[in-house]
Amino acid sequence: MRDDGIGLYIHIPFCTAKCGYCDFNSYAGHDHLVPTYTDALITEASLWATTLRERTIETIFFGGGTPSLTPSVDLGRILTAIRSELNVAVDAETSLEANPGSLSVEYLLELRGIGVNRLSIGAQSFDDDELRALDRIHSSDDARAAFAASREAGFDNVNLDFIYGLPEQPLERWQRTLEEALALAPEHLSLYALTVEEGTPLARDVARGRTPAPDSDAQADQYEWTQERMASAGYDHYEISNWARPGRRCRHNLIYWRNGEYLGLGAGAHSFLNGMRFSTVLLPNRYIELVEGSATPDANGAHAMRHLAGGEQVTAEISMADTLILGLRLTDGIDVAAFRQRYGQSVEERHGALIEEFVGHGMLERIDERLRLTARGRLLSNELFQRLLPEPVA
Repeated sequence: MRDDGIGLYIHIPFCTAKCGYCDFNSYAGHDHLVPTYTDALITEASLWATTLRERTIETIFFGGGTPSLTPSVDLGRILTAIRSELNVAVDAETSLEANPGSLSVEYLLELRGIGVNRLSIGAQSFDDDELRALDRIHSSDDARAAFAASREAGFDNVNLDFIYGLPEQPLERWQRTLEEALALAPEHLSLYALTVEEGTPLARDVARGRTPAPDSDAQADQYEWTQERMASAGYDHYEISNWARPGRRCRHNLIYWRNGEYLGLGAGAHSFLNGMRFSTVLLPNRYIELVEGSATPDANGAHAMRHLAGGEQVTAEISMADTLILGLRLTDGIDVAAFRQRYGQSVEERHGALIEEFVGHGMLERIDERLRLTARGRLLSNELFQRLLPEPVA
């Protein structure tokens, strides 16, 4: 019987407002869909019950969008259904992303009551001018109050998200934000360099000269300082953009970075299951409609899964590239023996010349049967990742 654990991602696509840098599948002004969307998520979970009967759900992650805009009673309905339909581990890490402006002690106590045990708060900055530039609708005081409320409600596993490398952001301003974050002593910090994603308002503003593009050299300086400061504060730098107190690494995200399997529920959610990568339709109202249609079995008792938008079988070549690219994001790097056992081929057999090239450039290193990025390699990792991708089929 197969019983290797998987992650479960639940996408809540609703937001109060869409931020200019965001390219996630999220929608403002669709709050009226929350009750029927909740029903659809519950139905979708039931559709997967037979497929997943031999699998254990090790982690649950509510992402978005802004999941904390969803009433706790609806989130509770979703979790109750998942625990009823699927095999959820007793100690499952259950995370929820939250916007500072949508949190209160009462709401957070309700989240704890339904089994949410990890909170990820999108603070982004402790500077109000930067928050306005990012189109965030909360203030720095809201972020401080949200963290205080999480502690008052009893959460002992809290992540704070921040963005650095904003256009014309001096190092000193980023340092002030991070120092304030460290003074709060969260269990986990996710620190991301601002990227200009195609199709976003930020990308259009940069293209039209309304906003300067982020300065990659300034971002590198900020990142190098951040690594040093986080180490001195006692945080474990376990992934390129993520730091944790000992024992507080995000178990859900580690499934992604180890190229493990996961199921995504909700509009636009992605999955990697039984060797297939697939996603659902993007629009929430279309997702609701198609899930409802899938709930009725055909004459053979099968469900059509009409809400799936398509997928592909992951070849061994793509899987090996994914395992290397995702695994090298971790500061632990790649366990070369585990790679050989998984694929019947060593990393050196697959990419020997490339590895030697990047070792020679001081970007990769071999330590105790592991292959990992150096500090310099983390700054230039995309160059290596591009080279690890398989050649496209003509």
